[in-house]
Amino acid sequence: METDNNAMSEVMIRIEGLSKTFRTKDAEVEALKDINLDIHAGEIYGIIGMSGAGKSTLVRCLNYLERPTKGNVYVEGKNLADMDERELRSTRKRIGMIFQHFNLLMQRSVLGNVLFPLEIGKVPGEQAKKKAMELLGLVGLSDKAGVYPAQLSGGQMQRVAIARALAADPKILLCDEATSALDPATTKSILELLSRINKELGITIVIITHSMSVVEEVCTHVAIIDGGVLAETGEVKEVFAHPRTDAAKRLFMESGAHEGLVTELKGKHCIRIVFTKNSSFEPVIANMVLSVGTPVNILLADTKDIGGIAHGQMVLQLPEDEEKAQAMVEYLKTRKLDVEELTDYVQ
Repeated sequence: METDNNAMSEVMIRIEGLSKTFRTKDAEVEALKDINLDIHAGEIYGIIGMSGAGKSTLVRCLNYLERPTKGNVYVEGKNLADMDERELRSTRKRIGMIFQHFNLLMQRSVLGNVLFPLEIGKVPGEQAKKKAMELLGLVGLSDKAGVYPAQLSGGQMQRVAIARALAADPKILLCDEATSALDPATTKSILELLSRINKELGITIVIITHSMSVVEEVCTHVAIIDGGVLAETGEVKEVFAHPRTDAAKRLFMESGAHEGLVTELKGKHCIRIVFTKNSSFEPVIANMVLSVGTPVNILLADTKDIGGIAHGQMVLQLPEDEEKAQAMVEYLKTRKLDVEELTDYVQ
Protein backbone atom coordinates (compact mmCIF):
# COMPACT_ATOMS: atom_id res chain seq x y z
CA MET A 1 0.00 0.00 0.00
CA GLU A 2 1.35 3.44 -0.90
CA THR A 3 1.34 6.04 1.84
CA ASP A 4 2.10 9.75 2.04
CA ASN A 5 5.36 10.23 3.97
CA ASN A 6 4.35 13.72 5.17
CA ALA A 7 1.01 12.48 6.52
CA MET A 8 2.69 9.49 8.17
CA SER A 9 4.98 11.76 10.23
CA GLU A 10 2.05 12.95 12.39
CA VAL A 11 1.17 10.84 15.42
CA MET A 12 -2.62 10.56 15.39
CA ILE A 13 -2.97 8.37 18.51
CA ARG A 14 -0.34 8.00 21.24
CA ILE A 15 -0.78 5.52 24.07
CA GLU A 16 1.56 5.95 27.04
CA GLY A 17 1.85 3.49 29.94
CA LEU A 18 -1.79 2.42 29.62
CA SER A 19 -3.11 -0.16 32.08
CA LYS A 20 -6.68 -1.22 32.75
CA THR A 21 -7.82 -3.20 35.78
CA PHE A 22 -11.37 -4.44 36.28
CA ARG A 23 -12.44 -4.92 39.86
CA THR A 24 -15.14 -7.33 40.94
CA LYS A 25 -16.38 -8.21 44.41
CA ASP A 26 -14.00 -11.17 44.60
CA ALA A 27 -11.01 -10.30 42.42
CA GLU A 28 -9.09 -7.90 40.21
CA VAL A 29 -8.40 -8.61 36.55
CA GLU A 30 -5.57 -6.73 34.86
CA ALA A 31 -6.83 -6.60 31.29
CA LEU A 32 -4.04 -4.34 29.95
CA LYS A 33 -0.54 -3.81 31.33
CA ASP A 34 1.68 -0.83 30.46
CA ILE A 35 0.77 -0.44 26.77
CA ASN A 36 2.89 2.04 24.78
CA LEU A 37 1.97 2.59 21.14
CA ASP A 38 2.01 5.25 18.42
CA ILE A 39 -0.44 5.20 15.50
CA HIS A 40 0.41 7.65 12.74
CA ALA A 41 -1.93 9.59 10.48
CA GLY A 42 -2.86 7.69 7.34
CA GLU A 43 -2.04 4.23 8.66
CA ILE A 44 -4.32 1.23 8.67
CA TYR A 45 -3.19 -0.19 11.99
CA GLY A 46 -4.08 -3.71 13.07
CA ILE A 47 -4.34 -4.66 16.74
CA ILE A 48 -4.49 -8.43 16.97
CA GLY A 49 -4.71 -11.00 19.71
CA MET A 50 -6.52 -14.15 20.70
CA SER A 51 -9.83 -14.03 22.60
CA GLY A 52 -9.32 -12.48 26.02
CA ALA A 53 -6.01 -10.84 25.07
CA GLY A 54 -7.33 -7.35 25.90
CA LYS A 55 -7.59 -5.88 22.40
CA SER A 56 -11.26 -4.86 22.64
CA THR A 57 -10.60 -3.23 26.00
CA LEU A 58 -7.75 -1.31 24.37
CA VAL A 59 -9.90 0.02 21.53
CA ARG A 60 -12.53 1.22 24.02
CA CYS A 61 -9.79 3.07 25.88
CA LEU A 62 -8.84 4.89 22.67
CA ASN A 63 -12.00 7.00 22.87
CA TYR A 64 -12.45 6.77 26.63
CA LEU A 65 -15.53 4.58 26.51
CA GLU A 66 -13.34 2.81 29.08
CA ARG A 67 -11.15 5.01 31.24
CA PRO A 68 -7.66 3.57 31.77
CA THR A 69 -6.66 2.74 35.33
CA LYS A 70 -3.21 4.16 34.59
CA GLY A 71 -1.54 5.92 31.69
CA ASN A 72 -2.67 8.34 29.02
CA VAL A 73 -4.22 8.40 25.56
CA TYR A 74 -3.46 11.33 23.27
CA VAL A 75 -5.56 12.00 20.16
CA GLU A 76 -4.08 14.60 17.80
CA GLY A 77 -1.75 15.63 20.61
CA LYS A 78 -4.49 16.18 23.21
CA ASN A 79 -4.66 14.10 26.38
CA LEU A 80 -8.14 12.61 26.81
CA ALA A 81 -7.57 12.44 30.58
CA ASP A 82 -7.50 16.26 30.71
CA MET A 83 -10.86 16.65 28.98
CA ASP A 84 -14.22 17.24 30.62
CA GLU A 85 -17.32 15.44 29.30
CA ARG A 86 -18.13 18.17 26.78
CA GLU A 87 -14.63 18.07 25.33
CA LEU A 88 -14.71 14.28 25.24
CA ARG A 89 -17.98 14.30 23.30
CA SER A 90 -16.47 16.72 20.80
CA THR A 91 -13.38 14.53 20.40
CA ARG A 92 -15.44 11.38 19.96
CA LYS A 93 -17.17 12.99 16.97
CA ARG A 94 -13.81 12.78 15.22
CA ILE A 95 -13.52 9.09 16.08
CA GLY A 96 -15.94 6.86 14.17
CA MET A 97 -16.56 3.29 15.34
CA ILE A 98 -17.95 0.16 13.72
CA PHE A 99 -18.72 -3.10 15.48
CA GLN A 100 -18.99 -6.83 14.84
CA HIS A 101 -22.81 -6.85 15.05
CA PHE A 102 -23.42 -3.58 13.15
CA ASN A 103 -25.56 -1.89 15.88
CA LEU A 104 -28.04 -0.49 13.34
CA LEU A 105 -31.40 0.99 14.27
CA MET A 106 -33.75 -1.68 12.98
CA GLN A 107 -36.82 0.60 12.93
CA ARG A 108 -35.05 3.07 10.63
CA SER A 109 -34.36 2.70 6.94
CA VAL A 110 -30.84 2.52 5.56
CA LEU A 111 -31.00 6.24 4.81
CA GLY A 112 -32.42 6.90 8.26
CA ASN A 113 -29.51 5.12 9.91
CA VAL A 114 -26.95 7.23 8.06
CA LEU A 115 -28.95 10.39 8.79
CA PHE A 116 -29.07 9.68 12.53
CA PRO A 117 -25.67 11.20 13.51
CA LEU A 118 -26.34 14.15 11.18
CA GLU A 119 -29.63 14.81 12.94
CA ILE A 120 -27.85 14.71 16.31
CA GLY A 121 -25.35 17.19 14.89
CA LYS A 122 -28.25 19.43 13.82
CA VAL A 123 -27.23 19.40 10.14
CA PRO A 124 -30.09 20.98 8.08
CA GLY A 125 -32.45 18.45 6.48
CA GLU A 126 -31.64 18.73 2.77
CA GLN A 127 -27.93 19.11 3.44
CA ALA A 128 -28.01 16.05 5.68
CA LYS A 129 -29.91 13.97 3.13
CA LYS A 130 -27.50 14.95 0.36
CA LYS A 131 -24.51 13.96 2.47
CA ALA A 132 -26.12 10.68 3.56
CA MET A 133 -26.82 9.73 -0.05
CA GLU A 134 -23.22 10.56 -1.01
CA LEU A 135 -22.00 8.25 1.75
CA LEU A 136 -24.34 5.48 0.62
CA GLY A 137 -22.87 5.92 -2.84
CA LEU A 138 -19.38 5.61 -1.40
CA VAL A 139 -20.22 2.25 0.21
CA GLY A 140 -22.16 1.01 -2.82
CA LEU A 141 -25.68 1.13 -1.39
CA SER A 142 -27.39 4.04 -3.17
CA ASP A 143 -30.14 1.69 -4.34
CA LYS A 144 -30.88 0.49 -0.77
CA ALA A 145 -31.68 3.87 0.81
CA GLY A 146 -35.33 3.05 1.41
CA VAL A 147 -35.03 -0.52 2.68
CA TYR A 148 -34.67 -1.63 6.29
CA PRO A 149 -31.72 -3.46 7.91
CA ALA A 150 -33.66 -6.72 8.23
CA GLN A 151 -33.80 -6.86 4.43
CA LEU A 152 -30.01 -6.63 4.04
CA SER A 153 -27.20 -9.17 4.09
CA GLY A 154 -24.54 -9.01 6.79
CA GLY A 155 -22.08 -7.35 4.42
CA GLN A 156 -24.65 -4.74 3.40
CA MET A 157 -25.47 -3.98 7.04
CA GLN A 158 -21.78 -3.44 7.76
CA ARG A 159 -21.57 -1.07 4.79
CA VAL A 160 -24.45 0.93 6.28
CA ALA A 161 -22.59 1.00 9.61
CA ILE A 162 -19.48 2.29 7.83
CA ALA A 163 -21.48 5.02 6.05
CA ARG A 164 -23.05 6.03 9.37
CA ALA A 165 -19.61 6.17 11.04
CA LEU A 166 -18.35 8.45 8.26
CA ALA A 167 -21.26 10.89 8.57
CA ALA A 168 -19.52 12.99 11.23
CA ASP A 169 -16.36 13.38 9.09
CA PRO A 170 -14.10 11.46 11.50
CA LYS A 171 -10.34 11.56 11.28
CA ILE A 172 -10.09 8.12 12.91
CA LEU A 173 -12.16 4.99 12.31
CA LEU A 174 -12.07 2.24 14.94
CA CYS A 175 -13.18 -1.19 13.71
CA ASP A 176 -13.82 -3.64 16.55
CA GLU A 177 -13.97 -7.15 15.01
CA ALA A 178 -15.90 -5.56 12.13
CA THR A 179 -15.58 -8.60 9.85
CA SER A 180 -15.88 -11.42 12.40
CA ALA A 181 -19.54 -12.10 11.60
CA LEU A 182 -18.97 -12.18 7.83
CA ASP A 183 -18.04 -14.92 5.36
CA PRO A 184 -14.58 -14.77 3.69
CA ALA A 185 -15.75 -13.23 0.40
CA THR A 186 -17.76 -10.53 2.18
CA THR A 187 -14.86 -9.91 4.58
CA LYS A 188 -12.59 -9.29 1.60
CA SER A 189 -15.04 -6.80 0.08
CA ILE A 190 -15.36 -4.90 3.38
CA LEU A 191 -11.59 -4.74 3.77
CA GLU A 192 -11.27 -3.44 0.21
CA LEU A 193 -13.84 -0.75 1.06
CA LEU A 194 -11.90 0.26 4.19
CA SER A 195 -8.69 0.43 2.18
CA ARG A 196 -10.40 2.68 -0.38
CA ILE A 197 -11.78 4.93 2.37
CA ASN A 198 -8.28 5.21 3.84
CA LYS A 199 -6.79 6.22 0.49
CA GLU A 200 -9.55 8.52 -0.73
CA LEU A 201 -10.49 10.23 2.54
CA GLY A 202 -7.17 10.00 4.38
CA ILE A 203 -8.82 8.53 7.47
CA THR A 204 -6.60 6.72 9.95
CA ILE A 205 -8.08 3.26 10.55
CA VAL A 206 -7.53 0.99 13.55
CA ILE A 207 -8.67 -2.60 13.05
CA ILE A 208 -9.17 -4.82 16.10
CA THR A 209 -9.20 -8.48 15.09
CA HIS A 210 -8.25 -12.02 16.09
CA SER A 211 -7.54 -12.96 12.46
CA MET A 212 -4.05 -12.54 11.03
CA SER A 213 -5.47 -12.87 7.51
CA VAL A 214 -7.37 -9.59 8.06
CA VAL A 215 -4.15 -7.85 9.13
CA GLU A 216 -2.24 -9.25 6.17
CA GLU A 217 -4.94 -8.21 3.73
CA VAL A 218 -5.22 -4.54 4.57
CA CYS A 219 -3.01 -3.26 7.41
CA THR A 220 0.25 -1.36 7.08
CA HIS A 221 1.30 -1.87 10.71
CA VAL A 222 0.39 -4.30 13.47
CA ALA A 223 0.47 -4.52 17.26
CA ILE A 224 0.18 -7.96 18.85
CA ILE A 225 -1.52 -8.13 22.25
CA ASP A 226 -0.91 -11.24 24.34
CA GLY A 227 -2.32 -11.62 27.83
CA GLY A 228 -2.87 -7.88 28.18
CA VAL A 229 0.74 -7.10 27.23
CA LEU A 230 2.02 -5.51 24.02
CA ALA A 231 4.09 -8.41 22.65
CA GLU A 232 5.31 -6.96 19.36
CA THR A 233 4.77 -4.08 16.92
CA GLY A 234 5.99 -3.12 13.48
CA GLU A 235 5.22 -3.08 9.78
CA VAL A 236 3.16 -6.12 8.84
CA LYS A 237 5.65 -7.35 6.24
CA GLU A 238 8.56 -7.09 8.70
CA VAL A 239 6.74 -8.85 11.56
CA PHE A 240 5.73 -11.59 9.11
CA ALA A 241 9.30 -12.06 7.89
CA HIS A 242 10.97 -11.80 11.31
CA PRO A 243 8.52 -12.49 14.17
CA ARG A 244 10.42 -12.04 17.45
CA THR A 245 7.93 -13.31 20.01
CA ASP A 246 6.07 -16.58 20.51
CA ALA A 247 2.76 -14.69 20.22
CA ALA A 248 3.70 -13.36 16.77
CA LYS A 249 4.92 -16.75 15.59
CA ARG A 250 1.68 -18.42 16.69
CA LEU A 251 -0.44 -15.89 14.83
CA PHE A 252 1.55 -15.92 11.60
CA MET A 253 1.60 -19.71 11.53
CA GLU A 254 -1.99 -20.19 12.73
CA SER A 255 -2.99 -21.97 9.52
CA GLY A 256 -0.44 -24.69 10.22
CA ALA A 257 -2.32 -26.20 13.17
CA HIS A 258 1.04 -27.55 14.28
CA GLU A 259 0.56 -27.84 18.03
CA GLY A 260 1.77 -31.24 19.14
CA LEU A 261 2.29 -32.36 15.53
CA VAL A 262 3.53 -35.94 15.14
CA THR A 263 5.24 -36.88 11.86
CA GLU A 264 6.77 -39.98 10.33
CA LEU A 265 10.27 -38.48 10.24
CA LYS A 266 12.25 -38.93 13.45
CA GLY A 267 14.05 -35.57 13.31
CA LYS A 268 12.77 -32.76 15.51
CA HIS A 269 14.88 -30.11 13.79
CA CYS A 270 12.43 -27.74 12.08
CA ILE A 271 12.96 -24.46 10.26
CA ARG A 272 10.74 -21.71 8.88
CA ILE A 273 11.63 -20.15 5.53
CA VAL A 274 10.17 -16.86 4.32
CA PHE A 275 9.78 -16.22 0.58
CA THR A 276 9.13 -12.92 -1.18
CA LYS A 277 8.23 -12.03 -4.74
CA ASN A 278 11.92 -12.53 -5.63
CA SER A 279 12.01 -16.19 -4.62
CA SER A 280 9.88 -19.27 -5.26
CA PHE A 281 9.20 -22.51 -3.41
CA GLU A 282 9.78 -25.45 -5.70
CA PRO A 283 13.21 -24.92 -7.32
CA VAL A 284 14.89 -23.92 -4.04
CA ILE A 285 13.57 -26.83 -1.99
CA ALA A 286 13.98 -29.38 -4.77
CA ASN A 287 17.54 -28.26 -5.45
CA MET A 288 18.35 -28.35 -1.74
CA VAL A 289 17.13 -31.95 -1.47
CA LEU A 290 19.12 -32.95 -4.55
CA SER A 291 22.22 -31.18 -3.26
CA VAL A 292 22.21 -32.79 0.19
CA GLY A 293 20.76 -36.11 -0.97
CA THR A 294 18.16 -36.43 1.80
CA PRO A 295 14.40 -35.75 1.78
CA VAL A 296 12.61 -33.29 4.05
CA ASN A 297 9.05 -33.15 5.36
CA ILE A 298 7.00 -30.07 4.44
CA LEU A 299 4.84 -29.35 7.49
CA LEU A 300 3.40 -26.01 6.37
CA ALA A 301 3.35 -24.06 3.13
CA ASP A 302 1.24 -21.03 2.29
CA THR A 303 1.31 -17.65 0.58
CA LYS A 304 -0.09 -14.37 1.77
CA ASP A 305 -0.82 -11.04 0.09
CA ILE A 306 0.71 -8.37 2.33
CA GLY A 307 0.35 -4.83 1.07
CA GLY A 308 -0.25 -6.08 -2.46
CA ILE A 309 2.97 -8.15 -2.52
CA ALA A 310 3.05 -11.95 -2.35
CA HIS A 311 4.89 -13.35 0.67
CA GLY A 312 5.17 -17.02 1.46
CA GLN A 313 6.36 -19.29 4.21
CA MET A 314 7.33 -22.93 4.60
CA VAL A 315 8.06 -25.00 7.67
CA LEU A 316 10.38 -27.92 6.96
CA GLN A 317 11.22 -30.88 9.16
CA LEU A 318 14.87 -31.65 8.53
CA PRO A 319 16.56 -35.08 8.73
CA GLU A 320 17.76 -36.47 12.05
CA ASP A 321 21.34 -36.39 10.81
CA GLU A 322 22.50 -33.00 12.16
CA GLU A 323 25.30 -32.69 9.63
CA LYS A 324 22.88 -33.00 6.73
CA ALA A 325 20.35 -30.77 8.46
CA GLN A 326 22.97 -28.06 8.89
CA ALA A 327 24.01 -28.44 5.26
CA MET A 328 20.40 -27.74 4.26
CA VAL A 329 20.26 -24.62 6.43
CA GLU A 330 23.49 -23.33 4.92
CA TYR A 331 22.25 -24.08 1.40
CA LEU A 332 19.11 -22.00 1.98
CA LYS A 333 21.07 -19.14 3.51
CA THR A 334 23.35 -19.00 0.46
CA ARG A 335 20.16 -18.42 -1.57
CA LYS A 336 19.55 -15.34 0.63
CA LEU A 337 16.40 -16.76 2.21
CA ASP A 338 15.34 -15.93 5.76
CA VAL A 339 15.74 -19.11 7.81
CA GLU A 340 14.41 -19.33 11.37
CA GLU A 341 15.09 -22.26 13.69
CA LEU A 342 11.94 -23.59 15.40
CA THR A 343 11.76 -25.47 18.68
CA ASP A 344 8.99 -27.79 19.90
CA TYR A 345 7.22 -27.65 16.54
CA VAL A 346 6.85 -31.44 16.44
CA GLN A 347 6.73 -34.09 19.15
